[in-house]
Amino acid sequence: MEGLGRLMKTYTYTEKKDTRSGFGAGLAELGRTNPNVVALCADLVGSLKMEKFIEENPERFFQIGIAEANMMGIAAGLTIGGKIPFTGTFANFSTGRVYDQIRQSIAYSDKNVKICASHAGLTLGEDGATHQILEDIGLMKMLPGMTVINTCDYNQTKAATIAIADYHGPVYLRFGRPVVPIFTPEDQKFEIGKAVMLTEGTDVTIVATGHLVWEALEASKVLFEKGISAEVINIHTIKPLDEEAILKSVAKTGCIVTAEEHNYLGGLGESVARVLALNNPTPQEFVATNDTFGESGIPSQLMDKYGLNSAAIVEKSLSVIKRK
Repeated sequence: MEGLGRLMKTYTYTEKKDTRSGFGAGLAELGRTNPNVVALCADLVGSLKMEKFIEENPERFFQIGIAEANMMGIAAGLTIGGKIPFTGTFANFSTGRVYDQIRQSIAYSDKNVKICASHAGLTLGEDGATHQILEDIGLMKMLPGMTVINTCDYNQTKAATIAIADYHGPVYLRFGRPVVPIFTPEDQKFEIGKAVMLTEGTDVTIVATGHLVWEALEASKVLFEKGISAEVINIHTIKPLDEEAILKSVAKTGCIVTAEEHNYLGGLGESVARVLALNNPTPQEFVATNDTFGESGIPSQLMDKYGLNSAAIVEKSLSVIKRK
């Protein structure tokens, strides 16, 4: 336990905030620093926290209304004049409702559009299964040339929003509705495609994305008390995936758990499984929804019911360690 203690790094937080507010703060900062950034919304300004950008840059905002397909087409057109459009609506409406427009007008045409999607996953909560998209990462990562980012807290979402403006090409930025702990640095540099090592360990690798990153850190504390050293990695970019970080970690630990607020089909876990299958077949367990739709409920209760929490990560970690 003495050696284990030297490897254990703990994280705390003093505040909780929704990741969508991180997007709003990042967009507002871009409005002040990048004159080419424009914003479009499908009648959900308040939900996307876009008010400050609009207040400071009214001539660079376009309210499209409940016409998401039109919004994607307009955004693609704006890039031709050198603008950098940020579209804003719920994740379900940002992907499933407009997949044809994204595929043809943005991805196939390689347009520099930033598709910014709030209220992703089960934590949308009371609006229920019709709005709780759990397939969006899979939909978007399968599009050639599409970068897919899923941030874990307010600070990281703000940093990612700012960073993608400097990246040329279509981006899907996924974030959420509930307040969650802020535990990443305020002054962080966001690097697309570069995983972040949170805790070093030797017994099991836990790679997590979005809201499950904090749960992975909480799980590592429980595992530590059981004498297990967990390596926790924040995979904020699902495509391009930081394959080097994953392979380096599993070479040391010999097993891995993937954790995400998404269907296990098509999400982070499957991307990791492909990397392992091609390079270093390794025991893997999945923390994700099991090929199901969600339901209406309080976000925290839904996450518990569908097994997207620290307890599930602990359970899967203990299971995968036995398979080594």
